[in-house]
Amino acid sequence: MKLLVTGGAGFIGSHYVRTLLTGGYPAFAGASVTVLDRLTYAGSLANLAPVEGRYDFVHGDVCDAGLLDEVVPGHDVVIHFAAESHVDRSIDGAADFVRTNVLGTQTLMDACLAAGVRRIVHVSTDEVYGSIETGSWDEDAPLAPRSPYAASKAGGDLIARAYAVTHELPVCVTRCGNNYGPYQYPEKVVPLFITNLIEGRPVPLYGDGGNVRDWIHVSDHCRAIQLVAEVGEPGEIYHVAGTAELTNLELTRRLLDLLGASPDLVRRVEDRKGHDRRYSLDDRKLRALGYAPQVSFDDGLEATVRWYADNPSWWKPLRAEVR
Repeated sequence: MKLLVTGGAGFIGSHYVRTLLTGGYPAFAGASVTVLDRLTYAGSLANLAPVEGRYDFVHGDVCDAGLLDEVVPGHDVVIHFAAESHVDRSIDGAADFVRTNVLGTQTLMDACLAAGVRRIVHVSTDEVYGSIETGSWDEDAPLAPRSPYAASKAGGDLIARAYAVTHELPVCVTRCGNNYGPYQYPEKVVPLFITNLIEGRPVPLYGDGGNVRDWIHVSDHCRAIQLVAEVGEPGEIYHVAGTAELTNLELTRRLLDLLGASPDLVRRVEDRKGHDRRYSLDDRKLRALGYAPQVSFDDGLEATVRWYADNPSWWKPLRAEVR
């Protein structure tokens, strides 16, 4: 079996590749892996150092149709992680998000169609639904994105599903909540707050801190993606819900406690434009396939704090790049 992983040098993609190549997904044991990544600011081959030499690497862009026509043929499965994903950056400038997340997905779907790829998983986000006051979204909920990032992911999702319907391309879409874990670029809230607190710096908390997110460890998310790659029904969407629904203030307090830091380090800052109040996913469809998360939030967050404390050589060089 040959597997192509787009965005495989990023946070979630690299976790998937490391796990696959160290025997974590028995159904794909012995698969050869190609990683396609543009190595933008959030992607780094350092994220794949534990499996160096065990995969083929292509430095390239999912929007490059000519390159994809060379790379995709011969691969049986494609896992599409490649995306621009930081909401704040999308507010400052949306063009890169639309290009990568919409055009990149369309270009990849064309290449997969031409190459006769047997299985594709398009990895997306709960943010395509907007904000929900109570309850949880199921997979039939209408899309109502409220940020340029979320809108660009929704566009990519619709492209993927259109290829599934029009061309019978065997693609599934997964939508997940907020991920945390090792190797996450330190502009995202969990690694940003952890690394700030380790260095005794203040942490910026948006608005009243009451925005609610559903948290999942990256290993559980990747296990869900793998399950969909194995047995998901082509053309279907699968939600991957988290294990803890917390306000940003509650998350901040957990991190302060784990790092023994003073609450005085919390700095209230002006809220993000169009800040979604709450996300929540109903993942019964995925659980019907046999999925269940394995990492409790308390254990996962403690392990994540420990990883950043033990690996300053990975994150300190990135701090100068963080906005």
